[in-house]
Amino acid sequence: QVRLVESGGGLVEPGGSLRLSCVASGTILQIEDMTWYRQVPGGEREFIASITSGLTPTYSDSMLERFTISRVNAKNTVYLHIGGLRPEDTAVYYCNARIVTTPYESSRTIWGQGTQVTVSS
Repeated sequence: QVRLVESGGGLVEPGGSLRLSCVASGTILQIEDMTWYRQVPGGEREFIASITSGLTPTYSDSMLERFTISRVNAKNTVYLHIGGLRPEDTAVYYCNARIVTTPYESSRTIWGQGTQVTVSS
């Protein structure tokens, strides 16, 4: 009953920017960490950044310069801003979140369905 839905992907020219969104909905008691990954066809899912409920971010070393993660707890939403887009950023971008749904269970990890980002002129 808990869902994550990503949005904001699309076709962008090199050098452009995007803001991806990921919204959690359903029966939610608490959202712990929220995380962004990306995956190219035939490749492994690659960690980009994570953010705690206290808004502390952690980035992959290779993503520090052009990627910014943010979060609005009141909206159960995590964002990923990507600047200076390059063709090699073309991928499906996924979010996940560790979500507590009842006071009797620990958190479980929920994944969204992904949003496609294509960088091309």
